[in-house]
Amino acid sequence: MDEKYPGKAQPVLVQKASGELQPFDSKKLELSLRNAGAKQATIQMILDDIQSWVYNGVTTKKIYARAFKMLRGERTAAALRYKLKQAMMEMGPTGYPFEQFIGQIFQKQGYEIQVGVVVEGYSVTHEMDVIATKNGVQLLLECKYSLDQGRHVSVQVPLYVRARVDDIVRKRKEHPLYKDLRFEGGVVTNTRFSADSIQYGRSAGLHLLAWDYPGGKGLKDLIEKYKVYPLTVLTTLTRKEKNYLMEHLVVSCSQLKQQPEWLQELDLNPKKSRAVQRELDEICS
Repeated sequence: MDEKYPGKAQPVLVQKASGELQPFDSKKLELSLRNAGAKQATIQMILDDIQSWVYNGVTTKKIYARAFKMLRGERTAAALRYKLKQAMMEMGPTGYPFEQFIGQIFQKQGYEIQVGVVVEGYSVTHEMDVIATKNGVQLLLECKYSLDQGRHVSVQVPLYVRARVDDIVRKRKEHPLYKDLRFEGGVVTNTRFSADSIQYGRSAGLHLLAWDYPGGKGLKDLIEKYKVYPLTVLTTLTRKEKNYLMEHLVVSCSQLKQQPEWLQELDLNPKKSRAVQRELDEICS
C-alpha cells in the first residue's frame, strides 16, 4: 500500500529502453494494440494477461514481447504491425537498408528520390543519404540509424547537417540546373531526438523526422499511412533470408510483393512461398 494514500496500491514501475523507470500505463498498451488494428476482444484478452503478470522492474521490451506472442497467436496483420518498432531495429547493423527504406517512404509521398548520392559542395564533396525533390523543393536528408531504442540523436548531428547542407546549397545556387529549386535540409532517425537537437533543428530550419516526431506525423505514422512496412516485419522468412533481400536493396514488404521474382531467388519450397505471399497480402492490404 502507498503510505501517503492508505488503501491505494503503489503503481508498478517498468523500465524503458533508456533505463528510465516509469509507472506501467495500460492505456499506452491498449492504444498500441488498437493502432495495430487488433480487435477489441483480443485487446482485452492481452490487457488482462499483462496486468495480472506485470511486475516492478520488468522492461517494456518484455511486455511488448509477451503482448506480441499473444497477438501473433491470432494470426492477423495486426500482429505484424505491432512488431513494427522491433522490425525497424532488425534492419541493421548497417544503415544502408534504412536509407533505402526512407527513400521509399518519400517516394510514396510523390518525391523523386536518390539514395546514397555523392554531391559537390562549395568547399568539399558530400555524400547525402537521401535527396528528395518535389514541387520545386529539394530535401537533402541525413539518415541516422541505431540498433538502440533508447538512443537519442544529439545536437551535434543537426549542427553537422546544417553545415553540410549550406555548403551544398552554396555550390548548387551557382549551377543553372538548380536555379528553380529551393533547398532544405533534414535529419531522419528510427529512434528519437534529444531536446536540444529539436530546439536547434527548429531554429535552423531543418526537417526533423523521428520514430514519433513530429507528433502524429512521425516515422511510425508515415509507415502506417503509406503502408511502406519494412521487410523485417515478416515472420515467415528467416533472418538470413531477410538479410539476403536487403543486401540486394529489397527492403519493404510492398517492394517484395511487387517483385515476387525475389522469392524465387531464395529457393523456397512451395508451401513456404505461399505462406510468405499470404503474409505479404495481409500486411499490404
